[in-house]
Amino acid sequence: MTGANKGIGRAVAGRLAELGMTVVVGARDPEKGAEAVAEINAAGGTAHPIGLDVTDQRGVSAAAEQIADRFGRLDVLVNNAGIAGDLAAQAPGSAHLDGLRAVFETNLFGVVTVTEAMLPLLRRSAAARIVNVSSGTASMGWTTDATHYLSRMPGSLGYPVSKAALNMLTVQYAKALSREGILVNAVAPGACDTDFAKGLPFQLTRTAAEGAAIVVRLATLGRECPTGGFFDDNGRLPW
Repeated sequence: MTGANKGIGRAVAGRLAELGMTVVVGARDPEKGAEAVAEINAAGGTAHPIGLDVTDQRGVSAAAEQIADRFGRLDVLVNNAGIAGDLAAQAPGSAHLDGLRAVFETNLFGVVTVTEAMLPLLRRSAAARIVNVSSGTASMGWTTDATHYLSRMPGSLGYPVSKAALNMLTVQYAKALSREGILVNAVAPGACDTDFAKGLPFQLTRTAAEGAAIVVRLATLGRECPTGGFFDDNGRLPW
């Protein structure tokens, strides 16, 4: 999985390891990835670090080769890596394209890069799953509902738009891969008290472990697992 060394990604990696899965912890920073792996293994899980910057296509291809050589297949791909970016550069009316492109490079194109590289390994699994970590801010239903708090958030051309695009990307992969038995879903883990959410203008009480729960659920469901959906703890979300 990508972005697995801290926050929600770290919580997902730890929980999947607790459930008996061998977890490949992808991280841009090799030292932080190794620290996360050491913690997971010390707790009785089985994890292995791998350097993985989703914006580096050569690096992603090399990571896929390493996974193939060591494990032979991939049962679950969790595309968790994401960035909020420079929020000031995303304001409608004063947006900076370089800032927007940086957000899309990680949150959308990075997911394409990793998924395309890992598909040959997923196709070797008997029941492969792809879980894309999206955001409630991607829901056009919520953000246009006057009764929902997201409708009152300031306009932004970067993060929420990139996550809405990720949702459509999820649908397209789900359509293309369903005949092969590869199920693809997007999840909204909710705003959690992590480093990622430090800049939000309100206090957060939701933990990374709570946010990880929906990711783990979609990654481990059996034949009853849906595909092409957008989910949070309470079920399907409005697109």
